[in-house]
Amino acid sequence: MKDLNYGVIGNCRSAALVSKYGSIDWLCLPDFDSPSIFAKLLDEKKGGSFSIEVSDSYTIVQEYKPGTNILKTTFASPEGVFDLLDFMPRYRTSDTTYYTSPELYRFIKYVSGKPRFKVIYDPVLNYAQEEAVLVKRNNYIRTSSKVNDKDNIYLYSSLDFDAILNQEEIELKKDEFLFLSYNQKLVTVDINRVRLEYQRTKVYWLNWSYRSKRFETYGEEIGRSLLVLKLMSFQSSGAVLAALTTSVPETLGEVRNWDYRFCWIRDASMSIETLLKMGHPNAAGRFLGFIKSILKVKYDQFQIMYGIRGERTLTEEVLTHLDGYGNSRPVRVGNAAFSQKQNDSLGYLMDVIYSYYQYFPGNLDEVEEMWEIVRNIVKTVFAEWRNKDQSIWEFRNIEGHFVFSKVMCWVALDRAIKIARLLNKEDYAILLEEEANTIYEDVCTNGWDEELQSFTQSYDNKDMDASLLLMEQYGFISANDERYISTVKRIQKELSHNGLMYRYKNHDDFGQPSSSFTICTFWMVRALYVIGEQEEALHLFNQLLTYSNHLGLFSEDLDFESKRQLGNFPQAYSHLALINTAALFSWEKTNSKFIRP
Repeated sequence: MKDLNYGVIGNCRSAALVSKYGSIDWLCLPDFDSPSIFAKLLDEKKGGSFSIEVSDSYTIVQEYKPGTNILKTTFASPEGVFDLLDFMPRYRTSDTTYYTSPELYRFIKYVSGKPRFKVIYDPVLNYAQEEAVLVKRNNYIRTSSKVNDKDNIYLYSSLDFDAILNQEEIELKKDEFLFLSYNQKLVTVDINRVRLEYQRTKVYWLNWSYRSKRFETYGEEIGRSLLVLKLMSFQSSGAVLAALTTSVPETLGEVRNWDYRFCWIRDASMSIETLLKMGHPNAAGRFLGFIKSILKVKYDQFQIMYGIRGERTLTEEVLTHLDGYGNSRPVRVGNAAFSQKQNDSLGYLMDVIYSYYQYFPGNLDEVEEMWEIVRNIVKTVFAEWRNKDQSIWEFRNIEGHFVFSKVMCWVALDRAIKIARLLNKEDYAILLEEEANTIYEDVCTNGWDEELQSFTQSYDNKDMDASLLLMEQYGFISANDERYISTVKRIQKELSHNGLMYRYKNHDDFGQPSSSFTICTFWMVRALYVIGEQEEALHLFNQLLTYSNHLGLFSEDLDFESKRQLGNFPQAYSHLALINTAALFSWEKTNSKFIRP
């Protein structure tokens, strides 16, 4: 692929990337973080894919079915037209349970004429390390690893199996299907079953979207981003992924390639706070359930990130046999950042917990259990805020007194104070208030540079950092404070380039960053808006929206010159920031209180 022109489908257990030409180039089964079945994304030749191939006479157009995570790819030529509807099934089976089986449907819907295509089914298992053996059975094609026969998947289809295996041209005369399942099916899989699963899944997503807040302007962009965030929550635990891929590089040809299929406390808390504001409280409840589950005892230490089932050890491994996206190596699975110290992470979590106490009337035991987590966070902040850390940007070999880390430690205590007062714990609130004031004074004394008239990245340098734009958003400083206004303008002057923002420009472990971290430009939009530069903010926001891919999706990074999307995809950070920023320029559509969904 020359660019990240992919759609994403999923069911809150796993997800697939579908190219604008209808090729599945990334799929891990049974779960988000499982080894890949198709990995052409990370190696054009060896990775494997699952595609529908047509002649050059066809035009191919792709779009989502409105309000859903069902992707429609239309193939049209003078000889005929057909739609390819890709989805992974998700729907309610009771008030509290969902069907999220590890399987993927490719519903080939006949439209007109005599369209022709070939099916290219080329799975390569375990991150393309194990050759696949394809065996035709009565009602499916069994695909198993040549190394381990127990590692297998099943392809069901209404099409002729020999035509699939031999990549023969097929003339479409009626609706057909391809159905890939991690498990052997116990029910008959036929076209009627496919239609049923399609309708069930469509209804689920439409119902979910209808519960979202709706806005007069930017409604489609907000709605699509909410659907992306929902896809990235893991049903069985409530964890939220940072992205659905691994090792898509921040810059082509460089080594900033990471596995993002994990739950960062920071990223997940931001995502959940956004979903909560947009009308989806259940997501917050499930995420807080995940937080409770990873703390086996009240004195457990917090990590910055976890596996999607709560795993604490996420050993990083390099897959040397893969060429990488755009020939950018290394390809990594696992992430060594799990052992880092990032003092900012608990501030975001406490912000979500404060929302829990405001909006979720729980039983006494639930409230008390959450209170123990609050106290655990507070003790951690008291013990750590004076120490160096590795910052929001996860420097691998650099530690410092990073200003924004200190700010988020203040946020953790500020929200804990508010929670304590909700629970009539006034003595405890006063104790925390003293420490919060100490942090505030420390930041204002050591983080402010009088000569630059700006807060700086750390106590140890005079560099700018885009994270400082969030000081106002989290309530550390007001938008009309001259120190914040001058900091915004200084950051814009030093970090803005070609309409996009650097995170920072000083050298890190791998040199100077050479791409724009997408969320930082959204942060600048908000900062300009709140300091009174609304017209400039709106222009920058509209410009940034034009850099999404053909389906309105964003990755982690953008190239400053070409505006090409880079980094893992889709990125929760980018989409949650899009939602929150778009809401600044719109207003919510409201129904009468008598109208219920």
